[in-house]
Amino acid sequence: MAKRSKVRLYEQIRRARAQDETVAIRELARRFEVHRRDVRAALASAVPPARKVAVRASPKMDAWKPIVDGWLAVDRVAPRKQRHTARRVWQRLVAEHGAQIGESTVRRYVARVRADSALPLAQVIVPQTHLLGAEAEVDFGTISVYLAGVLLEVSLFVMRLSASGRGFCRAYLNEAQDVFLDGHVRGFEHFGGVPGRVRYDNLKAAVTRVLKGRDRLESDRFIALRSHYGFDSFFCLPGIGGAHEKGGVEGEVGRFRRRHLVPIPNVGSMVELNELFAVSMALDDERFIAHRPLSVADHFAVEAPALGALPGEPFDLTVVGSHRVDTKSRVCVRQCHYSVPARYVRRRLDVRVGAESIEILDGAVVVAAHRRARKGDEILDLDHYLEVLAYKPGALVTSTPLVAARRAGVFGSAHQQFWDTARRQLGDRDGTKALIELLLAQRSLGAEPISDAIVRMLALGVIDPAVVIVEARREHDLPNVVPLAITSTLAMFDRPAPTLAHYDKLLEAR
Repeated sequence: MAKRSKVRLYEQIRRARAQDETVAIRELARRFEVHRRDVRAALASAVPPARKVAVRASPKMDAWKPIVDGWLAVDRVAPRKQRHTARRVWQRLVAEHGAQIGESTVRRYVARVRADSALPLAQVIVPQTHLLGAEAEVDFGTISVYLAGVLLEVSLFVMRLSASGRGFCRAYLNEAQDVFLDGHVRGFEHFGGVPGRVRYDNLKAAVTRVLKGRDRLESDRFIALRSHYGFDSFFCLPGIGGAHEKGGVEGEVGRFRRRHLVPIPNVGSMVELNELFAVSMALDDERFIAHRPLSVADHFAVEAPALGALPGEPFDLTVVGSHRVDTKSRVCVRQCHYSVPARYVRRRLDVRVGAESIEILDGAVVVAAHRRARKGDEILDLDHYLEVLAYKPGALVTSTPLVAARRAGVFGSAHQQFWDTARRQLGDRDGTKALIELLLAQRSLGAEPISDAIVRMLALGVIDPAVVIVEARREHDLPNVVPLAITSTLAMFDRPAPTLAHYDKLLEAR
């Protein structure tokens, strides 16, 4: 006997009741060999109720649930845009713990844990086809990193080629115009060419005023950059609607954040962070986008010849301005203070401002160079204050440049040990002056030879700075001396011994 479907069974029960309205539910249950509750359900609705699916046990997942729960718990206090996705949870279980578990199993568990959170509905996206080399998209995003142990938000510049999907990412401390321009220069160099058109939202670095429709009043420096590289610009509509017009780069910012910045990276400097990004971009070149048969790297190899050629020289990003040095031997550039040598106090100096560096010039000579700082920061170099400290040795103990030197590792344990020993034996003033003499000597000999000489001389109980400098110079110069063998070929340099006979004759003549 063929097995009846539940829909057909319900139909038969409902027909039997329609033919005889007096037939009892018990009789219908006996006639069709079903339970009375099935008869009642059939009479109530022609469509059988949905089948209840029992929650199955997951013995493989049970071992990893505490770890996953811990990660998701940390996510509750982590930046919203750098939290684990279900896929990222599965990737970490496999990579970090060697878990042999399916991604779907992990996804089901993460979904159950997050069942009480409302997920936003995805907007419908019309598929697009992009010609090779025709277009790229640019945007800024924010990311959180531990920079020298402090949790900070920094800016992420992203440029993405629309056809191949290859991206370029670089972290900066802000979203100033010079940063915006620097990202373009580095992005074009990364791709080895220039796309025909670049899509933007209404970034202040490019647009000074939004006009009606898609018309924009653009900044002069952005126009100069566009002219230099020969690409066209396209500005999206303001607001959330415009974000969908460059969905590729919007998605790239989020994907890069989730894939490479979870957990939050801990780096010592922005240079280290961008070196980490270089490795991440190389890994991304091997990924596959959606259902494309080619990897990003293979697709880019096809797109690269279609990009426009780079100009003969890169665009000059720097801006030169004149700034006055204050009595603390600093110049203030865009609400940040940078030190210069003390001899320039109360003078005006030219400052060349770049995206990641600051150069301070006296004419054509660079007298100070610093990394670009965040708004409100103070970047001080201890070397710039040594001449002043030689006259005011008591100011060194609590000086801000000394704190900065210790933090940067320029003033190390050897310097501190020498200073402590010299102050015990010579007194605070003379001991500090002895240290400053050694720091001044580092300008010509370098920090490492001085530090090594300090260690050797302290082991012998010597704290005379002149002796330490002689020892450092000896070690510094010896490797550069090339000994000459004494051979007969040196006879050509022989000279007769001097004689005083001529002077004797003059004395006799008197």
